[in-house]
Amino acid sequence: MHIEIDKDRCIGAGQCALTAPGVFTQDDDGFSALLPGREDGAGDPLVREAARACPVGAITLSEDK
Repeated sequence: MHIEIDKDRCIGAGQCALTAPGVFTQDDDGFSALLPGREDGAGDPLVREAARACPVGAITLSEDK
């Protein structure tokens, strides 16, 4: 899985970090960021729920090919 965060769309609601704290965090400005080494979701089952929880749809998940 590959995770992308649209930094232009993110409003810093933090729902991703609350839902999947093992993958997402917030940067110094309060916007969503991936924890180092977690760009693939690290097998966390809550990643999809975190993407759905984003109020502005800033998180895109794609399957690795």
